[in-house]
Amino acid sequence: MKIVAVIPARYAATRFPAKLMQQLGDKTVIAQTYLNTLATGFFDEVLVATDSTIIFAEIKAHGGKAIMSNKLHESGSDRIAEAVQHIDADVVVNVQGDEPFIHPQSLQNLIAAFESPNVQVASLMHEIHSLEDINNANIVKVVVDKNHFALYFSRSVIPFNRNNDYPVTYQRHIGVYAYRKSILLQFVQWPLSTLEQIEKLEQLRYLENGIKIKMIATSFTGIGIDTPEDLEKAKAFLNKGGF
Repeated sequence: MKIVAVIPARYAATRFPAKLMQQLGDKTVIAQTYLNTLATGFFDEVLVATDSTIIFAEIKAHGGKAIMSNKLHESGSDRIAEAVQHIDADVVVNVQGDEPFIHPQSLQNLIAAFESPNVQVASLMHEIHSLEDINNANIVKVVVDKNHFALYFSRSVIPFNRNNDYPVTYQRHIGVYAYRKSILLQFVQWPLSTLEQIEKLEQLRYLENGIKIKMIATSFTGIGIDTPEDLEKAKAFLNKGGF
């Protein structure tokens, strides 16, 4: 089974322009992400898919592989699908460009899910306890069946504990995905689905088209860099030595 990691990397960002080119330690954010992904040793190939000549040059300067996207894409999935269309791969792992700290065990568990031929798509989830997080619409929740396949993703509180008669475990969806290449290429050809447009969650397109998503539990939440404040948190984490 050939496994490829793709890091979608847009230069523009509404809340934090050029965030991937910000300095994090002695390297930029995107270089840290690329090199940390490569260092896991889990992948036959690691590449960055970008719309930016600046990011392209940055990855090349570190001896890495980068692909210029030919189109403006609505999502990271579209950018990844274009990048892998002509690449020999069985499983494609989407590593977020703005999450530079890779948790090896979580990635390993995610990849291991594809040992089962029944798994087409897999992602990560993390138990949450904070009421603030549970009620935060920016934090996506997921509920799963007995085999840890996703039943639904929502920005709302799910499940809703109507009578408080039962203890409830709330799971946060961590947006690290792995897909069989064949299903990813199908996914980007499907029209936007109804629930996807309502919730603004593209993973619902899989569920609405009958494709199950295997959810892997992890204790790792990651550090996504969306604001200058997030970058400072990432710097502090790096200075402490990481994991």
